[in-house]
Amino acid sequence: MALSIKGKLAQILNLESGTSKAGKEWKKQSFVIDTGDQYNPHVCFSLFGEDKLSMLSNFNIGQEIEVSFNLSSREFNGKWYHNLDAWRINAAENAAPQNGSPVAVATPSIEDMPSDENDDLPF
Repeated sequence: MALSIKGKLAQILNLESGTSKAGKEWKKQSFVIDTGDQYNPHVCFSLFGEDKLSMLSNFNIGQEIEVSFNLSSREFNGKWYHNLDAWRINAAENAAPQNGSPVAVATPSIEDMPSDENDDLPF
């Protein structure tokens, strides 16, 4: 299942790093986007690994982006934890207007619809 979401890059969190039990170095970078939704507009994503960290360097705070990600959950000591792991970041296509006003979409009325008086529909 491919998941993606668009929003404005709101915050880039501090780089985290450490060493695994196997002795391998790791790096993790988290960032937050603002979707503009009325409720819970902020979503935090993680980038794990040196190759993924470089994706974030192409974008600035306030820029409209589209994030493709995987959603995963795991249990630890009876509690569940969730991760949103980003695997692609692109500049958003068809970005919403900067002033926050909704985009008007014209919908045809019934009068604008073509009529076919010879159709075979029973209603």
